[in-house]
Amino acid sequence: MTPAGRRPADTRGGRRRQVLRASRRILADPAAARFGVLLLLLAGFGLALLVVPHPDPARLPDLADQLGGYAPVAAIVGGALLLVALVPRTFITLASGALFGALEGAAYALGAALLAAATGFAVGRLLGREFVAERVRGRLARLDGWFARQSVLGVVTVRLLPIAGFGLVSYGYGTTGARVLPFLAGSLIASAPTAFGYAAVGAAATSPDEVNWFAAAPAGLGLIASAVLIHRWWRAERLRRNTPT
Repeated sequence: MTPAGRRPADTRGGRRRQVLRASRRILADPAAARFGVLLLLLAGFGLALLVVPHPDPARLPDLADQLGGYAPVAAIVGGALLLVALVPRTFITLASGALFGALEGAAYALGAALLAAATGFAVGRLLGREFVAERVRGRLARLDGWFARQSVLGVVTVRLLPIAGFGLVSYGYGTTGARVLPFLAGSLIASAPTAFGYAAVGAAATSPDEVNWFAAAPAGLGLIASAVLIHRWWRAERLRRNTPT
């Protein structure tokens, strides 16, 4: 066999060696290894959403009755775990409203959202922050600095933008230099309008004659407040960009 005939095998062998060397470098770097764990975790959650059978909503009331006084705690903790596992917050809030009514359901859904935001942020900070901080350059470094300087208003604005699910945004924030208290406060404020609105819808689906639709009033007020906040943020950003340095 001529040397030219051996070239494809040599090329494949060289690529395998390059992959092995890159894998060893990653394993030798603790920050990169932790970031890899974070990516695998998110990929696993995404795959689970596709393959794991969805629970029957009709069985949820029976489960709540069996839990008795522990049902609110189970709703908050269970909802938080589902949010951390990247389950959309809409479904959790609807189920909470259907089980506990508009106002109580909204309160439990907000509790779950706050607990999930803290958990996702902590996991993202632990597994991804060091890797990101060591490697961001240029525009990404400026973006990371913007997250680090963010106030509650900035977090509310990002949460209201349809860029990613609730859980994924929490993980992402943890990998940035964002401060935890503004992040949690902004996450709670941004979650309030839809929590009351969807909880009222969930309550109406199970007991349409018993729903007090005034319970959904905070949702309307929250949407108005959100529009005002976004407008103020947009004006502040435009003024900052037009101000000479």
